[in-house]
Amino acid sequence: MALSLSDIRSLYEQYGNLAYSGEPVTQLEHALQSGALAEAAGANDELVAAAFLHDLGHLLNLQGETPTERGIDDLHQYFALPFLRPVLSDAVLEPIRLHVDAKRCLCAIDETYFGQLSADSVRSLELQGGIFSKEDAATFMQKPYANDALSLRRWDDLAKEANRATPDLDHFLSVVERVMTSRATA
Repeated sequence: MALSLSDIRSLYEQYGNLAYSGEPVTQLEHALQSGALAEAAGANDELVAAAFLHDLGHLLNLQGETPTERGIDDLHQYFALPFLRPVLSDAVLEPIRLHVDAKRCLCAIDETYFGQLSADSVRSLELQGGIFSKEDAATFMQKPYANDALSLRRWDDLAKEANRATPDLDHFLSVVERVMTSRATA
């Protein structure tokens, strides 16, 4: 079953006010901030859509507040993909799928990165397999959309600021709609 634009709106309207695991933002605020950071960086519509939708899996697989404290990796990077694959291209889906491994990679290739992670990101890092070896990082960097996933990851990490002004839900749903329409006509 594919998620429609209306389904995505409903998920954010129904569950968007849930806290974003130990951070001072909600799930919706995190999504809006991620999308806004991507736009501010000049990302194309596909990558803006990926940034906005990257944690949609949390809303499809509700695990309660801060599941990492209970040793749960909700595999959110994979959970939404079967529902989005019929309507979105790999340019959107692959950065979403790879954004967790991008964190593992960045810890291996950027010596300052780990120190910038929030407490919840450090907990989830261990549950997600830990820091990549140099070899695993090099392999990751060869994957299609790896650089987009690294950008998405950095926006993800910054999208946790209380009361940050962003465009609204309708704005980012219109980006997603453009990307869906582009895929449908391709």
